Amino acid sequence: MNDIFFNQSNWQKELSNAVSDVASLYELLELPLPSEFHAPTKFPLRVPHAFIQKMKKGDPSDPLLRQILPDIAESLPVAGYTADPLDENTHNPIKGLLHKYQSRALITVTGACAVHCRYCFRQHFDYGANLPNTQDIRQICHYIANDKNINEVLLSGGDPLNINNRRFNEWIGALSDIDNIKTIRIHTRLPAILPNRIDDEFIDILANCPKNIVMVLHINHANEIDNTLAQKCQTLKKHGVVLLNQSVLLKGVNDNVEILCQLSHALFDIGVLPYYLHILDKVAGSAHFDLPIDRAIQIYWQLLEKLSGYLVPKLVQEVAGKPYKVPIDIYKNC
Repeated sequence: MNDIFFNQSNWQKELSNAVSDVASLYELLELPLPSEFHAPTKFPLRVPHAFIQKMKKGDPSDPLLRQILPDIAESLPVAGYTADPLDENTHNPIKGLLHKYQSRALITVTGACAVHCRYCFRQHFDYGANLPNTQDIRQICHYIANDKNINEVLLSGGDPLNINNRRFNEWIGALSDIDNIKTIRIHTRLPAILPNRIDDEFIDILANCPKNIVMVLHINHANEIDNTLAQKCQTLKKHGVVLLNQSVLLKGVNDNVEILCQLSHALFDIGVLPYYLHILDKVAGSAHFDLPIDRAIQIYWQLLEKLSGYLVPKLVQEVAGKPYKVPIDIYKNC
């Protein structure tokens, strides 16, 4: 890896000024403060101003707001919803590494995110026991290098773009030295939340990486996409980064064929291919986002009718213990 000069970036300042008070968020969106509202302490509100600016003022049902606003329903226990719905703790061989799939390994480079999405399946994850330091990076790379079946590494978290460029470059450099690694995949929501995170230093890090770079954005609604994000995506593509998107099917956010069609078209317009449409992971506190599987299949058939094949994401579900993402049987009950 080439030497890169690192400095304090505006995006880090924007992160430090993220809104964490529910009453302040209501005020910014010109919404009346309810007599009762949910203000959790374990997974509190967190949202940067750049994302708030994409929300419609005065609309309590705004689809972006619904994704990040704590709801009293989160505190209600629901049968079948657990703290670890994917049983990730059993696939955690060493600190900071999840190895569920034969050819892929996932690294939790940080526990921090720019925004706290209320449906996050890792909101109860024990990051305290899984935040790798410099010594852990060496152990993780040793593990990967000694398992020749692994040819792709996923950088996740938290959000891997939440770490600074110096730290990110350290990870990319270490992984680039592993011969059996062909592809580094970055899963991130941050470009849609804070597009300025994709700064020149970050681009240089990716441009100098000898491995294939795939970035999977986490965007659930077309309103999350703006001109700044479009420009950043074009810059990433110019430097050889493959851009994909995965969404979660969320009740009250995007459980509508027209909304999902708009999302696919908006993604394609900025150079991003729709990749996955996930059934909600049943994490404790997220039941109010779920919808019946039959309804999900119905929406998916409507997508197939309206969109060209390359614009239709795969409808999948992660199932604990399965060595792959499980495709949903859309022919069920046909």
